[in-house]
Amino acid sequence: MPDPTRRPTAVVIGGSVSGLFAATALLDHADVTLVERDQFPEGPAPRRGVPQARHAHLVWYGGVVAFDQLLPGLVEQVVTRGARLVHIMGDMVSRAPNEVWFRRFTSTHHRNLVCSRDLLDSVIRDRVLPDARLTVRQRSTALSLTGDSNRVTGVRIRTEGHQEEVLTADLVIDATGRGSQAPRWLDDLGLPRVTEREVNAGVTYATRLYHAPGTTVDTPFPLVNVQANPAKAPGRGGIILPVEDGRWIVTLSGTRGGEPTRDPDAFTDFALTLGDPVIGELIKDAEPIGDVSITRSTANQRRYYEKMRCWPDGFTVIGDAIAGYNPVYGHGITAAAQSALAIGTVLRTTSVTAPGTGRRLQHAATRPVAAAWDLAVGQDARYPGASGASPAWIERMLARFVDQAVATGARNPRALGALLDVMSMEKPATRLFSPDMLIPMLFGPKKPHLQAPPLAESERKNATL
Repeated sequence: MPDPTRRPTAVVIGGSVSGLFAATALLDHADVTLVERDQFPEGPAPRRGVPQARHAHLVWYGGVVAFDQLLPGLVEQVVTRGARLVHIMGDMVSRAPNEVWFRRFTSTHHRNLVCSRDLLDSVIRDRVLPDARLTVRQRSTALSLTGDSNRVTGVRIRTEGHQEEVLTADLVIDATGRGSQAPRWLDDLGLPRVTEREVNAGVTYATRLYHAPGTTVDTPFPLVNVQANPAKAPGRGGIILPVEDGRWIVTLSGTRGGEPTRDPDAFTDFALTLGDPVIGELIKDAEPIGDVSITRSTANQRRYYEKMRCWPDGFTVIGDAIAGYNPVYGHGITAAAQSALAIGTVLRTTSVTAPGTGRRLQHAATRPVAAAWDLAVGQDARYPGASGASPAWIERMLARFVDQAVATGARNPRALGALLDVMSMEKPATRLFSPDMLIPMLFGPKKPHLQAPPLAESERKNATL
């Protein structure tokens, strides 16, 4: 018979953003052990387990809200350390995939959190890891689950000294990202293989750091974003992300047949070949910092755990371990925070040890991930060779409608607000069918589309263009 005085125990596998937020959501309901394969660095520094950290990252407003609900005051702490809350679209120069430039309307409430990934991870670690209810096991690798097809009872790990041991737990959460071994672990417990899907646009990312040029380090400079057009393969895009310490993170991307390379001498030339040369023009006289970093693991990968007929109690998968996305959409961190928040919401009314909790947590954690997936594959499935199967009709219809929504939002502030509610993961996609979008879309009035990037003359001067 369960001991009602015993505090439940949980193990979270993976110490990236997703795992740290999951641990946060659990701490009021269980004693938590965090298992991390790497050694956490001191301060904002690279970590081997997050190779994509060097590329441009941002947190959409839905994630900003979730951050402060999970860890009150977190956003202010990140900003104090050098991050910016950037008004979207007021502080952004952005060309959509359908080659429409957004007007820089300032009437919406959306603010995205912008900084380096190293800084963001460092501030989150500083908030979460000192909690007395949390035990951290670094340099430890999860090998398998213990238990059976009905209930997971813990996880077998290999420690820094190459010793194996079992951590027993009432709940195990897999937050190990794209490389998750959960499909194999569940198979070893006798459960059916999870259904998986991949939509791979063949995107390669190349990133280089620059010293902020001209006087842009002294005044807030807008984000500059040129998105690839899936109707014109190969798709090429890029972003300039002004971040802390007077630096610009410049990330360029290209799909099959149009990929950027590691060649530093070719970086600016590639930027000049995007749908608009503005990024290349902004960096051509800027001073680079270090070499070019490349990432090719950018496929959208989805595992449909929520559809499995049998699911063991005591186990939940979250974050990129459920679905990883093409990073260009920037939804991964936001989805991770919202999934952790959903777990905490379930546990406020349901005990960690109650029958069926694992399945309830899995469904709750999947909803934000599924929303981000739908936004990503609607665009990427349109690239040649992106998927073995043709896009589902609902994906094709949504992609066409989103193109119209973007064209409307680019020149109408009311429609832009509805569009950003969805893109920022504040509200579901049904928001696109609200009067705020449909009335401007169908009846106008509409401002004419911009024919050039809306950089102010003062901004061009600051960047010495």
